[in-house]
Amino acid sequence: MGLREVLIPQDRVFFDLFEELANIVVEAADLLVRFTGAGLNPVACCPQMKDLEHAGDLVTHRIYHHLNRTFITPLEPEEISRLASVLDDVLDCVEGSVQKMRVYGVEESDDVMRQLAKLIQLSTVELQGAIQGLRELKDAGSVSARVIEINRLENLADDVLGHAFMDLFKTNDPIRILKYKDIYEELERATDRCETVANMISDIVIRHT
Repeated sequence: MGLREVLIPQDRVFFDLFEELANIVVEAADLLVRFTGAGLNPVACCPQMKDLEHAGDLVTHRIYHHLNRTFITPLEPEEISRLASVLDDVLDCVEGSVQKMRVYGVEESDDVMRQLAKLIQLSTVELQGAIQGLRELKDAGSVSARVIEINRLENLADDVLGHAFMDLFKTNDPIRILKYKDIYEELERATDRCETVANMISDIVIRHT
């Protein structure tokens, strides 16, 4: 702890809020895995997913509200604002993928959706651990390991998406291509957002240790 932290109390509630938001993201990813794994109709999943997306928005707004009222923060205000935004983006992509399945009338998930959902779930669990590590920053190595794992998972998602496109474009159904390409990309985008959060956490660790 530096002299600044000793002399000037900091509002640590931001870590509570980040962890709360990360928990919601993990819960949404778990729901996505259950939904795709069981081959459920997206209509059955959408209300729960929408509730989680709304809960995440409320936490994000609480972070912004608290930031506007706090003079001394444990991280730079820009770091707090940006981290809240990109973490909420992960949740938006997860919820958005289910909504796209509903809109397109896709009533059963396929292997690609199941694979991407699992990679999203694994990534969000690593994010959850990395965000918990921000509170004290005593084990920067553990946080860095989680960031590396998230990057690896995102690369795997890229591979899954690439092979999925190759198979999809071999079909002669342009409507199916349009629908499934859009859903696949939204799922893969969630892993991209996880990587964005992870890289931001890595930058924060470097600056504050």
